[in-house]
Order: sequence, then structure tokens, then C-alpha cells
Amino acid sequence: MSSNITANWSYPTAFKLGRGRIKELADACKSLGMKKPLLITDRGLASMAITNTALDILADAGLGRAIFADVDPNPNDKNLAAGVKAFKDGGHDGVVAFGGGSGLDLGKCVAFMAGQTRPVWDFEDIGDWWTRASVDGIAPIVAVPTTAGTGSEVGRASVITNSETHVKKIIFHPKFLPGVVIADPELTVGMPKIITAGTGMDAFAHCLEAYSSPFYHPMSAGIALEGMRLVKEFLPRAYKEGTDLEARANMMSAAAMGAVAFQKGLGAIHALSHPIGAVYNTHHGMTNAVVMPAVLRFNRSAIDEKISRAAAYLGISGGFDGFYDYVLQLRAELGVPDSLSAMGIKPDRIDELSAMAIEDPSAGGNPVKMTLENTKALFKDCF
Repeated sequence: MSSNITANWSYPTAFKLGRGRIKELADACKSLGMKKPLLITDRGLASMAITNTALDILADAGLGRAIFADVDPNPNDKNLAAGVKAFKDGGHDGVVAFGGGSGLDLGKCVAFMAGQTRPVWDFEDIGDWWTRASVDGIAPIVAVPTTAGTGSEVGRASVITNSETHVKKIIFHPKFLPGVVIADPELTVGMPKIITAGTGMDAFAHCLEAYSSPFYHPMSAGIALEGMRLVKEFLPRAYKEGTDLEARANMMSAAAMGAVAFQKGLGAIHALSHPIGAVYNTHHGMTNAVVMPAVLRFNRSAIDEKISRAAAYLGISGGFDGFYDYVLQLRAELGVPDSLSAMGIKPDRIDELSAMAIEDPSAGGNPVKMTLENTKALFKDCF
């Protein structure tokens, strides 16, 4: 396979993959009827060359160069309110969600909330709460990922932190799914090694948890399995040599596959990682990587055979133990801390974190039922 991977997919939305395809941004906006889009990204990306390039492309096509970048690493309701205000005050008619998980999540949520009168928490991913939404005012979205991890560009939800309770909530609506995704691997070459590692391990965690989830969704399981294979083959390459465009393009595919697959469910990796991120503001993907081995041990009784099948597909010998050893070796190769203590977190809030974890929506997809007691023991194991 050459480094010039190019593809057009319509699954699960229009997905334009390939180097240099950021040039198609204005056409993508126009195809969704946008005349005055608002580009939403995070503070770190706001002044970077790739963001200015995107704004130039919009401006040259007569679409303006409006940007909103008041976005925290874990976006919250205050960022959302400010974004919706900027969208309405500027008379915008669409959103370009640009960046990693935080920029994409907030951008999607601004496009959604621009048309709502109820508070955002009324659309939490519970039952059919999404049907409360007014569909008319939801703005179209073009998503441009600049990392390869969250897969938020193909997701129908956003994770928004409640700034008062510090709890992460999943806000869901089918219309969160962007109308067009532009996945240009050239936008990811500037990612620092630590972000390449953290986002790549996030993609791997999505695939691993979706595959392990007990719910019936064979399509998702198949996608998750191939997503893990792409991460195994290409994440070490992207980490070692950031300009390896073949590795970068394949990691963008793996990230999107993880997010498509986790319709099947997530599990304890995410149930632990969400409260840790909300309380300590840690990097989500890196936190997933830190707790992954403890969760594999926790779930072993329920997933032994399943993981043995995955190991065989991935070319890993030794069944579950071989897979487990591979995860440890991959973490070491990517410089992942080997415990929560090594991340600088103290074990003094385990009770509080455990209570948050069993309430997290991801907990319901774990192969072993999470209770307050076994979750406390699991957290202790992560230290």
C-alpha cells in the first residue's frame, strides 16, 4: 500500500479520506447548503497553520473566516453556551467542527443546540430523550479531525462536562452525525508523540471494548476487530515517524472504525476513564491506556475465549495471555504510564470515582457487571 491512500466512503456518512483533501472543505460546506459557516476548534489549534489554511480555504470561496476557539480540553456547558452565542450573533448557518475530540464534540453540540430551547442536559443519552429535540433548527456539520483517536467525526453524540458537578454527560441525537467528514492525514503529522500515543490508544480502546461488549451487533464486532489490526500495524509507525502518511491515514481509518463499532457498547475502561478525566483533567486516551490492563484482568472470566479469537486474527500467539502481554508491550513502546500513580493521581478519591464510574453510561456495556465494591477493587488495581 502506498502512502497516498485515498477513499470516498458513504458509511456511516460521507467520508473523504486522503492527503491534501482539506482543499475540498469549501465544497463540502456548500454541498450541505452552508453560506456562512463557523469553524469551531480548541484554543491550542486556533493559531496553528493547519487552522489558518482551513480558514483561508473558506474565505477564498466566499464563506467568510469565522472562528470560535473558546474550548477546554474537556468541553463543558460554559464553552457550549459561548459557542451557541457566537453562532447566533454571527448569523451562521453551519459548523465546521475542527480538531481532536474536544473541538469536534463542541462543534457538533453547538450545531445541535443552536436550534433548541431546552437545556442541553435534557438530551442526555438516556432512553429516547433525543426525541425531545426540535429538528428544524439543527445546523449542518462538516467534521475535520486533526487527530486519530476519538472518532467523534463519525459519532452521533458529544461528551460535555457539567461545569458544576464535574460529571461528563453524553449528549445524543442522530443529527449529531456530520454530513461530510474530511480526513486528511497531512493535518495529523504535527501531532506530538504523546498525543499520537494517547489518541491512538483511544482508538484501540474503542475497538477493544466494542468487540468485548456482550451486546449482539456482529457488524460492529467485525469493524472493531479490523480496527484493532490497523492500530497494531500502524500506531507504532505513526509514533516513531510522525510524517509517515500511510500510517497516519490508516490511524484515521482506525479511529473512525472504533467510533462506528462502539454503537455495540463500551465498558469499564471508559467507565473509569470518564470520571478520572472529569476530576483530574487527564488526557482521555492516555487514561484509557493506563487502566486497560487492569480492566482486561477484571473481565477475563467473561472474555477469555473472545480475546483468544481476536489474538488469532491479530497474529498474536498465546490466546488471552498473549493478547494481554501484547497490550503491555504496546504501552511500553508508546511511553504510557504503567499506573494511575505514575500519572500523578493519588488514590484518596477512589470511593467518589467508583460511584461516578458505575453511573457512567459505558458501565452497562462491560462484560462483567460493575458494582460499587468490585469497581473500588478495580480502581485500587489501577494504582
